[in-house]
Amino acid sequence: MKMTINSIKKAKGVQPLVMITAYDALFARLFEPYADLLLVGDSLNMSFAGRNDTLSATLEQMIYHTNAVCMGAKNSFIICDMPFGTYTNKEEALKNATRVFQETPAHSVKIEGGESKAEVVRYLTQNGIAVCGHIGLLPQAVRSEGGYKVKGKTDEEELQLIKDAKAIQSAGAFCMVIEGVKSEVATKVAASVKIPVIGIGAGVGVDGQVLVFSDMLGLFEEFTPKFVKKYLDGSNLVKTAIQNYANEVKGREFPKEEHTY
Repeated sequence: MKMTINSIKKAKGVQPLVMITAYDALFARLFEPYADLLLVGDSLNMSFAGRNDTLSATLEQMIYHTNAVCMGAKNSFIICDMPFGTYTNKEEALKNATRVFQETPAHSVKIEGGESKAEVVRYLTQNGIAVCGHIGLLPQAVRSEGGYKVKGKTDEEELQLIKDAKAIQSAGAFCMVIEGVKSEVATKVAASVKIPVIGIGAGVGVDGQVLVFSDMLGLFEEFTPKFVKKYLDGSNLVKTAIQNYANEVKGREFPKEEHTY
């Protein structure tokens, strides 16, 4: 059954939500039967473009990949990441999020930031743009923070995370991602709000989980974050298949008669 904003909200406390990233129609079609939500993440800048972080992803890239995902998974609830620099103020955010809504069938955009971005989230939701929040470790802040740093290690950070979650909820977001947060703190954050809090590297006590598909399928070889479980040895399976193909081509074993017109 296709998820809606209302059914996503009602899932809190009832059934954990399954979210996975998708960047193209092929994989989106494969993921659709199992995922409640598909996130067109700016992580594509690393998985697809080979960059060291997400910061150089452009709005045009996100729109292109969101359209591809929407074509492959026409019955899924699809969220488009707003890339770095596209929501520095509420007017700029509305202009760029409006482009996403006008140029793709996406159901929502995702905005990184807590209290500091609540005004932007409120302005978008007041103007017909559905927003998924994102608090905790913020990949778009990696350079300003000097790396990817786990949050929730101090009482002050715990208090701020709860403030962030409540601010994003009050601003009208229908759900939020919490990333890279100590498990016990993420559990408290999820309990502090009435909308679903979907974790990545935030333990099991939240309202759902999201993973980058190339991580969970073992396709991304450069590094594996601690929070990632590999459900497939994808890179080795692909390499073996390509090696077999190459060997058969060189040995004139492929194509055989059944592959020939």
